[in-house]
Amino acid sequence: MGNTDILAQRFEDNRRHLHSVAFHLLGSAADADDAVQSAWLKASSADFTAVDNLPGWLTTITARTAIDQLRARARRIEPSLSEAPALDSSPASAAPAADEQVLRSEAVSRALLVVLDRLSPAQRVAFVLHDVFDVPFEQIGAVLDRSPDAAKKLASRARARLQAAPAEQPRRRAEHLEIVSAFLAASRGGDIPTLLELLAPDVVRRVDPVLIPAGVPTEMRGAGDVATETRHFTRRARAGAVLLIDGAPGIAIAPAGRLLALLRIGIGDDERIHTIDIAGDPERLRTATLQLPQT
Repeated sequence: MGNTDILAQRFEDNRRHLHSVAFHLLGSAADADDAVQSAWLKASSADFTAVDNLPGWLTTITARTAIDQLRARARRIEPSLSEAPALDSSPASAAPAADEQVLRSEAVSRALLVVLDRLSPAQRVAFVLHDVFDVPFEQIGAVLDRSPDAAKKLASRARARLQAAPAEQPRRRAEHLEIVSAFLAASRGGDIPTLLELLAPDVVRRVDPVLIPAGVPTEMRGAGDVATETRHFTRRARAGAVLLIDGAPGIAIAPAGRLLALLRIGIGDDERIHTIDIAGDPERLRTATLQLPQT
């Protein structure tokens, strides 16, 4: 067996890991496939005979390819979020998209993908490689063309942006996270009885016009009407993730980890939901502080 055949076999042995690294960095199954294919082309044309740690070498090549894609994405003018599909009630397709399959099969946190999009490419690479895949900072520095200390600082800054500080009332935040999680679960299943238990009788639902079809009111009142309406949006609810929005528990609607809408959930002293503010306006999405809830 020649060197190229040996490398091909080792690459296949590591393909799942390399795809997982690329998916965490890029948030897209298609982009991850492209990054892994590009990594193979680069690896197969290089001299690997002196490489001691082949999996680490392949990871470095894949990560460098991914960061090139991230930087190109940052330079590109992305389509306006206002052009995203409305929160319509069309039925879910029979087969999940490739991105959704990766999210399910690898248990990648949708909330993590959403908040990672708030980082610079270098911060994202440093955080993902170190905190998710336990890659040493020496190797991360090589990927980023920076010193290990600089890579460590990037990961630290990313961690500070992604992870919320301890709450002044940790028990109350934990209780509200449970309520929001229960609301999301009931919305996914169209569970009207549970929704009615969670919603205050006079609950108010407001939504940005950009997210709804013509004829749907931007404001709705009453637990019965809000619960019934929620039942029509189970497909979008399945793309939801609980996270902290400006420090309070809420929900991000993020198909394939790409942010479409934010639900700010107002909970009263009676531990029931009194307001649901659904933001889809690009400026509101861009200026919101999104963080992972502490578990």
